[in-house]
Amino acid sequence: MKKKKLSLPAWIGIAMAAGIALGAILWATMGVKPATAFTTSYIKPFGTIFINLLKFVVVPVVLLSIIDGIVSMKDIKKVGSIGWKTVVYFLVTTAIACVIGLVIAEIFRPSFPVLSMAADQAYDASKSTTSIMDTIVNIFPSNLWSALTNATMLQVIVIALFFGAGILLAKEKGQLAADIVSSFYEVMMKVMMFIIAVSPIGVFCLMTWVVASQGPQILGSLAIVLAAAYIGYILHGIVVYSASVKIFAGMSPIKFIKSIIPATIFAFSSTSSIATLPISKECCDKMDIDSGVSSFVLPLGATINMDGTAIYQCVAAVFIATCMGIHLSVTQMVMIVVTATLASIGTAGTSGAGMIMLAMVLQAIGIDPTYIGLIYGIDRLFDMGRTTLNVVGDMSCAVCVNKWEAGKLAAARELAK
Repeated sequence: MKKKKLSLPAWIGIAMAAGIALGAILWATMGVKPATAFTTSYIKPFGTIFINLLKFVVVPVVLLSIIDGIVSMKDIKKVGSIGWKTVVYFLVTTAIACVIGLVIAEIFRPSFPVLSMAADQAYDASKSTTSIMDTIVNIFPSNLWSALTNATMLQVIVIALFFGAGILLAKEKGQLAADIVSSFYEVMMKVMMFIIAVSPIGVFCLMTWVVASQGPQILGSLAIVLAAAYIGYILHGIVVYSASVKIFAGMSPIKFIKSIIPATIFAFSSTSSIATLPISKECCDKMDIDSGVSSFVLPLGATINMDGTAIYQCVAAVFIATCMGIHLSVTQMVMIVVTATLASIGTAGTSGAGMIMLAMVLQAIGIDPTYIGLIYGIDRLFDMGRTTLNVVGDMSCAVCVNKWEAGKLAAARELAK
């Protein structure tokens, strides 16, 4: 009998528990200052290496994934209005999700801790002189390599959008570029998965350092930020998706919820939008959604619809900023919304992709992503809820698009007779 290997989430959980235990022991036996000095000198550096690897992979993954995603959407031309309606629906709901996430995070912010280790880094971003218009101007790069080397993430996203559109417009002559992007993207995904595979080491080191320097009481804050994220998930599902199917499709929200239960249960347990696709398709079939619509909307949604991930990023960004003693300005919050919404088209249904996007969002607002280690250990718990919300969003979009296209679909069926 072969022994069953532990999954990566299990190893991350073990690493987190071990880091908490070691940090608590050092904190209790050595005292705060000696424990902080010891872990900062000899344990934290290994966690910093993990964070550096995350930062290293952010720019190429985001750049290549968005270009590859845009190029793959050439199929939208074949389905006409279904394509742009689907994309607009996803982008609008993702923007709303970002706003909900920020509102929930701001409500919970007084309960988030300010870590003593962040005292030297603290500043009030609301006093920043950068205006929203300056931020909008700075979204557009003046130098390609500068944007990439400085990891100016909004500019990287804009570069990806332009290159993706250019490849599509070049048609046959752009095919070589599309193939190169696809190949490099596949390579970077393998590199990313390698980095994610060593994440238990990073989690162990960072949690040891945090608990040793802050004490075990920091753990209560993780329960609070987890609760904030789930409140955002539930609120978005009720307010946005239930309202969408009622207003745009005339379907009872109760009927919609009952119809999608199998897919939500599977998504919650598997944490994979892609793996849930067959069950989502069955749920849509039971709701009498045209097979052509669901076959297009659901796979596309598994790639570009990341409402749950957007809420998670916003809550996590505010939590991490608060831990560092940073009060985000309105401009920075707008940047979070814009970055998370645009980047949603490049987030694949791959384990660890949400953490890469969080690092990207933090860099976009000028925050060191070192403190990702604070919440990475319980990322699986966040992931269960955000994946479920993403899947629900895919099916709600299918319901709405099916209603919007009902006339054209009926006419097509008549012609086929």
